[in-house]
Amino acid sequence: MFLDYFALGVLFFVIVVIFYGVIAIHDIPYEIAKKRNHPQQDALHIAGWVSLFTLHAIWPFLWIWATLYREDRGWGFSTVMKREQALEDDVKALRETVLALQAKLEQLETTPVSTAVIAQEVNTIEANTVENSKKVEV
Repeated sequence: MFLDYFALGVLFFVIVVIFYGVIAIHDIPYEIAKKRNHPQQDALHIAGWVSLFTLHAIWPFLWIWATLYREDRGWGFSTVMKREQALEDDVKALRETVLALQAKLEQLETTPVSTAVIAQEVNTIEANTVENSKKVEV
């Protein structure tokens, strides 16, 4: 008879410990948010209570949500935004360079080049090639 009451007491004790353990566990994301001075602490606290009714299915997401924010760096996207702004500036500079080169190319294509100038450049290139080949032979 004693063992029956003892087993019932142990069973009651285990149920109470599990009940309070689950309630203590559901509040961990809120405590993390409070420690990090998270701007959405109240939402995390309410979502923690809602997670009790979903059998803690959303609890890992609450943990992630609470740990994403840090007071010293915020959400951590400021460096990404700075890098993105720098890349945007580089793209603008490259676009301006390409447009300038295109304008210069169009200008060169529209100006007539005389055959005398082309022949002179060809002769200069041939002379340089001959001189370079003589230097190599020596």
